[in-house]
Amino acid sequence: MIPVLDLKAVNARYRDALIAACTAVIDSGWYITGSALTEFEAQFAAYCGSDHCIGVGNGLDALALVLQAWKALGRLRDGDEVIVPANTFIASVLAITQSGLRPVLIDPDPDHFGLSAAQLQPHLTPRTRVLMPVHLYGQIEGMPPLMALARHRNLLVLEDAAQAHGAEMDGRRAGTWGDAAGFSFYPGKNLGALGDGGAITTSDAALADTLRSLRNYGSQTKYVHELCGVNSRLDELQAAMLSVKLRGLDADTERRRRVAAAYTAGICNPHIRLPRVGQAGSHVWHLYVVRCVHRDALQRHLAAQGVGTAIHYPTPPHRQNAYAHLAEQPLPLTEQLSREVLSLPMGPALTDAEVAQVIEACNRFTPEA
Repeated sequence: MIPVLDLKAVNARYRDALIAACTAVIDSGWYITGSALTEFEAQFAAYCGSDHCIGVGNGLDALALVLQAWKALGRLRDGDEVIVPANTFIASVLAITQSGLRPVLIDPDPDHFGLSAAQLQPHLTPRTRVLMPVHLYGQIEGMPPLMALARHRNLLVLEDAAQAHGAEMDGRRAGTWGDAAGFSFYPGKNLGALGDGGAITTSDAALADTLRSLRNYGSQTKYVHELCGVNSRLDELQAAMLSVKLRGLDADTERRRRVAAAYTAGICNPHIRLPRVGQAGSHVWHLYVVRCVHRDALQRHLAAQGVGTAIHYPTPPHRQNAYAHLAEQPLPLTEQLSREVLSLPMGPALTDAEVAQVIEACNRFTPEA
């Protein structure tokens, strides 16, 4: 069975360097907020093109802490509205509600499944304070019109870049368009740790200082607590391993793009709708997601052909029990997508033979099979 993502194979390519990095941290005797974290933060900030990177415990915290920092700085108040596409992982919405803010879910752009400036216009109210574009599956959203709208309306922009490490638009990488961005280093991400991890990028010095305090119990000086913070620090071991894998990220992205190009050229089944790409070269292909009206039958067929798949995501946030109060909101495209999307195998360790097998299996599919 070809897995959707073979993490063992992905990390095996870095095994010796990862072991060396971990050994260096173990031998240092310093395991929290030390030199490994400082070095990774500088490297990732430079990679993205931002002035600051703040390592945190996970991608959810990365988003939530930005919103909480804006509240601490007086830029947001309880009950302010955050516009977010409805077809996202629940973490995007959890970050909003955990921060005492109100999520406003909207159906995405029908072509690229992101936040469209034109489509969100009817949802703007006097309480709208934040736009949260989600760079879903690794494709950066159409940021120029979103940023123009945000600047015109004096709105803050928080990029959910959890799946978009290295994605670019107009020569600028994800994480540098908005006022801040949240990244996840969950093991399955394009830049994945060997455990949980996350980071925030920003070029706002005041925000960065506040975030460094919030992630560390509200403190920047030991036993002095200026804010009511949390414990959410990217640890030294994960930071050291991420520094190793960051060096190979661009090469991994190029391999993902070659796999995606092969799928796009080779899959020619009228029952399978392939993903549409916005700006050429912008997509980093965290996932290769197709659509099929007969999705469940397609998934069974591919499994029988030795091809693993996954559904990202089978139940949208407004249909989860946690957000039952949002269930009456009409979001027809989001619900249609949840019934049709299917993720094919994708990753830098996929072989050409495996890619060919996936293509052949897809082209053999008929709804009656």
